[in-house]
Amino acid sequence: MKYLKFLLIGVVFGIMFTKAEIISWFRIYEMFRFESFHMYGVIGSAVVLSLIANQLIKRFKVKNIEGQVIEFAPKDKGFARYMIGGTIFGMGWAFTGACPGPLYTLVGVGAYMAVVIIFFAVVGTYLYGVFKDKLPH
Repeated sequence: MKYLKFLLIGVVFGIMFTKAEIISWFRIYEMFRFESFHMYGVIGSAVVLSLIANQLIKRFKVKNIEGQVIEFAPKDKGFARYMIGGTIFGMGWAFTGACPGPLYTLVGVGAYMAVVIIFFAVVGTYLYGVFKDKLPH
């Protein structure tokens, strides 16, 4: 019961993704071909909202579910690692036609092939954890 509110938030989030057509491969295709502002508008709105939310979290010392104050670790300024990581991330997004965020929503609306993408996303995350110490950071 402790996590029920997070499940409900996830369901509402999934409904919003579906209604806003964020789960549509066609919208993602349009974005990567620079044919539509739709996805750029959604992503830009999310970035602005995140900036505001982060500032509010820092200013009001918001606590997490366990009662600890949320702290933000300073980011590394390595340009190359972000370019390489972002390129790999974007290629996965473009090849699958699915934004990583709404993958579970795709499964929820019956696009069960998204399970394959989720599986390989988990495998990739696991492999990163295995090889993290050997990678240039």
